[in-house]
Amino acid sequence: MSKLDKVLYTAKTHAAGGREGVARSSDGRLDIKFSRPGAAGEGTNPEQLFAAGWSACFIGAMTVVAGRMKIALPPDTAVDAEVDLGPVGEAFGIAARLTVSLPGLDRETAERLVETAHGVCPYSRATHGNIDVTTAVTV
Repeated sequence: MSKLDKVLYTAKTHAAGGREGVARSSDGRLDIKFSRPGAAGEGTNPEQLFAAGWSACFIGAMTVVAGRMKIALPPDTAVDAEVDLGPVGEAFGIAARLTVSLPGLDRETAERLVETAHGVCPYSRATHGNIDVTTAVTV
């Protein structure tokens, strides 16, 4: 397990009611309702939040890596994340797929960028070796 050299930010939330409850951040910028995956309702679910957070964070990691590689990220860079929820024996687990769109980059550079970003992105690092993750790159 790695330890942080320095804390840059701490997200603080409070949740109640589980998958049919609510969550709110300490600064009030996040205030959401939950509903079970696939159920009727206006709420989101933890898997959608995880997918959204990971894809946004992954773009940030690619921005850092692109700077180190001295290349420009295409302005229409995007990540589509899919997070699956399912049983693992008597427990539950998740699996994920990231489809990274880097239009205009050559395939070799795009694939190197994505591979290196996996080593930088905290979501990718946290899940490495813990869940099944596949990536696809489109250019």
